[in-house]
Amino acid sequence: MYTDPIADLLIRIKNAARARKDVVSMPYSKVKENILANLLKRKFITDFKIESGEKKHIKNLVVTLDQAHRDIEVKRVSKPGQRIYIKSSDIKKVHGGLGVAIISTPKGIITGEEATKMKLGGELICEIY
Repeated sequence: MYTDPIADLLIRIKNAARARKDVVSMPYSKVKENILANLLKRKFITDFKIESGEKKHIKNLVVTLDQAHRDIEVKRVSKPGQRIYIKSSDIKKVHGGLGVAIISTPKGIITGEEATKMKLGGELICEIY
């Protein structure tokens, strides 16, 4: 059991990219799936799929990493012990627009750019660049 499954997701992706791995696997959750969908839109990863584990009720996420993003950096902003909430007007660009901020809003987990356009605030989950 992990205390922070989102941090586990981000660190697994970062470590696999640094180790020059093409594929990384991790336990499934809907939040992780939504974060990966946003990373796929911004082309930080190539693909991800949901696979069944040894038992039928256990699922895994298999993430295919992008060769161009080998030096990926992640910053977990909101943590289980200290949640960070921001307004839509306070959302900043990550590394001059080269990175992406992932925000949990009432409309779902979206990027910082989408949240600014929709004028939605929420919990700032992480920044990836």
